[in-house]
Amino acid sequence: MLLSDADREQLFEQLKRHAAAGRLGVEELERRVAAILRAASREAAASLMADLPPLPPDDPAGARARPRWLRGKGHGATGTAQPDWQPTGERFRDPGTNTVMRVWVDAGGGRHYVPDDGAR
Repeated sequence: MLLSDADREQLFEQLKRHAAAGRLGVEELERRVAAILRAASREAAASLMADLPPLPPDDPAGARARPRWLRGKGHGATGTAQPDWQPTGERFRDPGTNTVMRVWVDAGGGRHYVPDDGAR
């Protein structure tokens, strides 16, 4: 079966995660990326990944940062925004607490909800 651009992007993401975990050095990462760019089939691309261990499932943004009893409940509000988070224009009123919350986004695309002190 032919290798699509979406397939390549998924493989690049997997390689990036392996490199971040220390399984691939820069030169090996570059070699594999170039080989995936040249690959015409899914089978050829899969052979380039065959020697790497399976990756753990993606951790939803912030799931480990919240206590287990709080996961999946409410809006997962945090007290203050972290320095690397960017504010969005999104605000909403939390129906459980009646607090106006502002949505912040981290570098990985995770969404975080912080009480908006400037809300009216």
